Order: sequence, then structure tokens, then C-alpha cells
Amino acid sequence: MSTICSWNLTISPDTALSFSGRPSLASSPRKRKTFLVLATVLEAKPTVLVAEKLGDAGIQLLKTFANVDCSYNLSPEELCTKISLCDALIVRSGTKVTRDVFESSMGRLKVVGRAGVGIDNVDLSAATEHGCLVVNAPTANTIAAAEHGIALLTAMARNVAQADASVKAGKWERSKYVGVSLVGKTLAVMGFGKVGSEVARRAKGLGMHVIAHDPYAPADRARAIGVELVSFEEALRTADFISMHMPLTPATSKMFNDEAFSQVKKGVRIVNVARGGVIDEEALLRALDAGIVAQAALDVLTEEPPLQENKLIGHENVTVTPHLGASTTEAQEGVALEIAEAVVGALKGELAATAVNAPMVPAEVLLELSPYVALTEKLGRLAVQLVAGGSGVKFVKVAYASARGPDDLDTRLLRAMITKGLIEPISSVFVNLVNADFIAKQRGLRLSEERIVLDGSPEKPLEFIQVRIANVESKFASAMCESGEITVEGRVKEGKPHLTKVGSLGVDVSLEGSIILCRQVDQPGIIGKVGSILGEENVNVNFMSVCRIAAGKQAVMTIGVDEEPSRDALKKTGEISAVEEFVFLKL
Repeated sequence: MSTICSWNLTISPDTALSFSGRPSLASSPRKRKTFLVLATVLEAKPTVLVAEKLGDAGIQLLKTFANVDCSYNLSPEELCTKISLCDALIVRSGTKVTRDVFESSMGRLKVVGRAGVGIDNVDLSAATEHGCLVVNAPTANTIAAAEHGIALLTAMARNVAQADASVKAGKWERSKYVGVSLVGKTLAVMGFGKVGSEVARRAKGLGMHVIAHDPYAPADRARAIGVELVSFEEALRTADFISMHMPLTPATSKMFNDEAFSQVKKGVRIVNVARGGVIDEEALLRALDAGIVAQAALDVLTEEPPLQENKLIGHENVTVTPHLGASTTEAQEGVALEIAEAVVGALKGELAATAVNAPMVPAEVLLELSPYVALTEKLGRLAVQLVAGGSGVKFVKVAYASARGPDDLDTRLLRAMITKGLIEPISSVFVNLVNADFIAKQRGLRLSEERIVLDGSPEKPLEFIQVRIANVESKFASAMCESGEITVEGRVKEGKPHLTKVGSLGVDVSLEGSIILCRQVDQPGIIGKVGSILGEENVNVNFMSVCRIAAGKQAVMTIGVDEEPSRDALKKTGEISAVEEFVFLKL
């Protein structure tokens, strides 16, 4: 069986050689560089560590692509020891993926998969700094979590758990467990994402009046299902029931505290199937004891499992379940498949629509922009190799030419790929969609973007992309445009990236293999001489094109080569009398 694998290979070739005016060779040796090499190797498989129970369907899918190590209940020390041998890690909510884990991986860990929605147990900053993609499974357990929220809501309203315990204790206390009706009551959904909106739909079916608070939710989506978006304060004042569905972030941590409970309607009932940390549990206990909160139904807690002495758990007006929101047979299998597919896709180098520490690019946008991903990275690689030694790249301008409106073109992915192309050829850093912005900021690279608005049909997302590097000198003087910036421009033709402009000169170059740019006096025989030199070195030429600046004066020749010419072949090319300057560019 043949599969894709990756490893680091240290080599030390020149990534760019240039000559201007007269032949000369680089006087100082190139530094050694580390490149990520992809190859097809017999029986070579990545290793995936599954640290918490995962559905069998997901495990079987992982095994078709990777070696799978199912090791549950690892201590932090055991996890850090194992992780250096793993390319991917899959966890649920019980395993903490800390900075120590990423540092212990020594760069091998490529992806962390969270089998569920919340990612508060993963250190996203550390993952991003180490170039590790974090993906989750945001859709498979949506219905299960919503159903459990409704189950807790109705069970709490009718005292189901308490009445059940009473009967099993040999009692029959009908009058003690009189409940409240849901019809006509106001439910405040706090967090109107996937789960929150599904809870709202079901609560509407129960005859409840539903309001919601979510600073990021679109009002038209709420109106479509008959829900009114309100402020946090209004939700507290008017709700008879409050259902939590927000993520745990610094902004939402202990959002429901003493101050919040002081604003609620007396006798409010609380449901939480989101994250335990969004409620200050000591404040909730005080509100229950004071009768401000009549009841609470909790599927999540700040500390799981809770300590035995946790007074909130033992409160007679509190119903607790052990984090069962996603615990249905269907949801478990769905989550397992969703996270396995995301992890395998990431290991294959595919762009993940469920990435949480990279630009969230919808699947249809990924598909449409995929031909431009290669174009932007190669334009970045070309541009940076044109920079003369000693010139630090700090200011880069990217222009996107399109007939589409500003809101119809998402360029975050393309910006990341340009950053990758600019940085990787001149460093040992591996740049990807995850850490591109972080690496750029760390290196003082300022990348600005602008739009060139075109008339015509918006059928294609982009007509061309232009990359300009400012405040640098060029190895190839013709690459400088009138503004004094190194400029390269390209477009996608028949699904393949093409270079269409260098400086102010129009060219037509398929960006495959490597290329030689050559400015020469426009006279007969130059093409033949260069071709002969390369042929003697067994360097295959896959294309050659010439653009004349003026007849009999100057021309720019572009040569595509499959192999890297030797230093001697490049030296001979520079010694041709009609050649004024040239540069070899490795793609």
C-alpha cells in the first residue's frame, strides 16, 4: 500500500543564483535549510494517538490511512512522552492539550482533533505558534446536545429526577413535586449558534416564547425561526427559563455571577449544557439558597468529575447529569466519523473547513479558491528570491483584481499562502495556514492587501494577483517596476498557475518546476546558445518564451526547466556576451 508521508530533510543548495552585467558567483556559502519533503513511500503511515474513547466507525476510518494508538486515561506526563512519536492527536473534553504537549511534540504534531464542539481544553495559542492545526466536530452532536437541553428543561420543570428518587426511596409525594408549565413562558437562549438555535426551534414547538442573546448572531436568522435577539440585561430581566449555549472564553468565563443573578427574575430556572465555567458555581449556590433561582439543571460543571463535597451537586433543587449532551449512539458515531475525516484530511494536506485556529473558510470557497492557492504561494516564492542579498523583506503589497464585490471575495487563505511563499525559501520555518499571521508578525513582515475593481462578469473569483515588495534591491533589475518595487503578477489559466508579468514586462510562464529569467540584447542565436548549454548538462527545458522590449534592442527570455542547472551551466549562461542579466528561480 502506498501512502503520503512527510519528514524534514536538511540540504544546502543555492535557492537562487543571479548575474548582472558580468558573470559573478556568490562569495559566501548558503546557509543550510530545512525543507518539508512530501513523498510516496511504501507502507509509511502517520501515527494518530486517540487519547479518549472514540466511536468504532471513526477508528476504522483512521486505520485506513494511519497507525492508530488508542491509549486512554493518560497522565499529563505520559501524554507528553508519547506525543513526540505522533502526527495527530484526538481528544474529547477530558484531556488537556497544553503548551507542554506541543513543545514535547518537537514539531511532529501536525493536527489536534477535538471530538466535539468546545476547544477550551486545547491551548490554541501554543498550537498556532507550533504550526499545529486544531480541528473540531461542530455538527455531528448538535441535535443530541439540543435534545438533552430540552430533556433537562422539561425534567426540571416537572421535578422528574427528584420525584423518581422519592419513589425509589419508598415514598409517594405527589403534592411535594408540583411543577410548572412551559407553555407561554419565556425562554432566553444564551448563545444562538448551532445548538442554541436548535433548542429554540424545539422550545417554540412546546409553546414557549423564545428570546436570545448573542452579539454575533445575525438578526435575520433569528427572525426566520421566530426568535427575538435582545441584550444580555434584557434577557436576564424577562426570562422565566435561561438555557446556556455559549462557548467558554475569557469573555464568557463566570458570566453568570452574583451581579448577573441580581438582575434575573425571581424564580428563574437555569439549564446549562454548554460549559461549566460560564457559571460561577458558588454564586449559583447562593442564588438557589436565596430563592432567586428556583431550580438548575446542569450537564456540565467547572470541574469534572466534581468533588464529593461539592454542595451544588447535593442541592435538592439541582438536577445533574455527567456531561451527556453528546451521548447518544447516533451522535457518538457521527462525531467519531466527522473528527476522523477532518484529521485524515489535515494529514493529507487538505484544507479543513472545521479548523478553529486558522481562517474559517467555507467548503465552497475552498473549492473555488484552490487553483489560486498554488498561484499565491509561487508568486511569493518568486518575489522573495528576486530580492538582493542583505535586503530585509518588511513591506509587501498584494493586489487582487476581480469583478466581484468586496464582500464576495475572502482572501484570508490567499494571504496565508503568500506569507508561506515569502518566508519559507529564506528560512527554516515551516509556514502553514495556521501560523502564517503569527510568523509574519514575529518576523516584522507587514503585508497589506488592496483590491483592483474590474468591470465584467464575476464568474471567476480573480482575474490576476499582483505581489510587490517595497524598499528592497533586486537581483534582476527588470523585476523592478516604475514605483521602485519588485513586482510579479500571475493568473490561473486552465486551472494552472501562470506568471504573467515581471516588473513592467509581460510574460507567459507556467509555474511548474523552476525557471530562468534572462534579459538580453535582442539578436539571433541567443535561444540556441542557452538551450545548448542546458542540453549539455542534461537539463530538460519544458518551455521557452521571449518578450521583446523593442526590436533589435532588448528582450526578456523565460525558460522553464525540470532539473536544477549546475553552477557551471549558469556561469556559462552568464558569460554569453548578449546576456545582460539573469536569475535562476526555484519553485
